[in-house]
This record gives sequence, C-alpha cells and structure tokens, in this order.
Amino acid sequence: MTEHAANLSDERLVARGITFPFFAIALGFTWLLQLPAVLAMQGVIAGPVERYMPLGGLGAFGPLVAAILAAWFEAGRAGVRGLFARFGIWRVGPHWYAVALGIFAALYVAGSAVFRALGGTEPGRWLYPPENGLHVTAMVLIPLVEEPGWRGFALPRLQARYGALAASLILGVLWAFWHTMMFIVQGANPFIFAVSMANIIAGSVIFSWIYNRTRGSLLLAVLAHLGAHLSNPAHALPANVTPFIVYTAAIAVGGCILIATDRSAWKNPTAT
Repeated sequence: MTEHAANLSDERLVARGITFPFFAIALGFTWLLQLPAVLAMQGVIAGPVERYMPLGGLGAFGPLVAAILAAWFEAGRAGVRGLFARFGIWRVGPHWYAVALGIFAALYVAGSAVFRALGGTEPGRWLYPPENGLHVTAMVLIPLVEEPGWRGFALPRLQARYGALAASLILGVLWAFWHTMMFIVQGANPFIFAVSMANIIAGSVIFSWIYNRTRGSLLLAVLAHLGAHLSNPAHALPANVTPFIVYTAAIAVGGCILIATDRSAWKNPTAT
C-alpha cells in the first residue's frame, strides 16, 4: 500500500459526510461500555466498581471500532486498507520521531521551569514516567486503539471541510468529551474535569501539527500519543494538582506558538 493510496481527495472526503456517524459510534460504544462502572460508583447498580472495569476497559476501543466501521461504510475494503495505510507513512525526517516522542515532556519541563522561576509552589517532579504495569499497558495500547480513529480517520476529513485549525479544535472537543465516563470513574472533581478537558483540546492542536508536518502519518500520531504517556503529570493527581495545571498551560502556550509561527502547517494540511 503506497502513501498515495492512504489519501482520498479532499472533495471525496467532504462529500462522504461520514464524520458524524464515526463520532456517534466512537462515543456511544465507549460510553455504553463504561456506563456500568459509573452507575456502580453512584450506587445505582450493585457494585463494586471494579467488577465493571474490564468492560470499561473495552470501551477504549471505541475510536478504533468506529473508524473501521465508518471506513468500511465509506469505501468498503479499500476504505479500511486506506485507513491503516497511513501507518506506512514513515519516511519522515528522523527528528520528527524525537519530536513525537518528546514534545509533551519537553513542554512540561519548560512550563515547570518557568513556574519555578516565578516562585510557584508545589511544582512536583520534573518528569512523571509510567509507575506500574497498568501505566505501561496504557502507554502502549491506548495510542493504538485511539489514533486510527482520531487522527487516522476523523482529522483528515474534518480538515478537508473546516481547515486544519478549526478541525483540530472540533476534534479536540469531541475527543475530550469521549473521556467523560473515564473522568467520572476516576473521581475527577469539576475543576480537574475542566482542566482535563482543556488539556485534551490544547493537545489536539499539537497532534494535528505533528500529523500535518509528517504528511498525515498515523505512525507518528501513535508515537506522539505514546510520548504523552512517557511523562504524564496527571499521575500527580489527586494529591497535587499543580503539575497538571502547569502541564495544561504549557501545552496551550506551545500550541499557540505553533499556530503563530508555522502558518503553512495550518494553511496546507498534510502537504507540508
């Protein structure tokens, strides 16, 4: 499968109008499987919550399932092949592999340095690598089951219709709401919930920049998602919220800098 075969024309992507069914399936599949854990947490159904967590874990496959179904409906086997052909876009400059794996950790370190220089308290650690087997499993598995949907299927179609920046924000909002049940099960209070949503929306801009700068590489999107788990300040929650706030602010500032300084990545998606 060639790189060319991974891309439908913009006109065809717009004409299909398949993004709404994709999001409906992705969110519906995930929320439906994670709802029992939420109901058990609220005492609506018999617990304990842990009884329903394996089912909730399967909900993470929602974007992958939705992408395969939507691609099949859009173009049959060729659509599914085209979806996964984006993994074959790997001939990019070697520095992009370093960027994908390290940009989120670098943004946090930079943000933490500024925060400390300004006299901020409770800054936390400089890095938050995976701390247990569950973290490692999530670092490897989650990018593989999410990115074929978010960046492999949805982003190129949204960009064809709305442009790169608007598409990134639309995708970011829907991607953030996809996490709703997970945030509830994790016991996020309204403030942490709001910061988490902002974190994902801002992160969507970074992901889109990497995707567009690597000619629509799904492989690099997966590596960027993996990189976000290589050092994840959310591990400091709930005991210390400061690192996660600093992290979110750093991602937002980083995204704004990329928008302001790399105009071509937003005007001509995937062709840069």
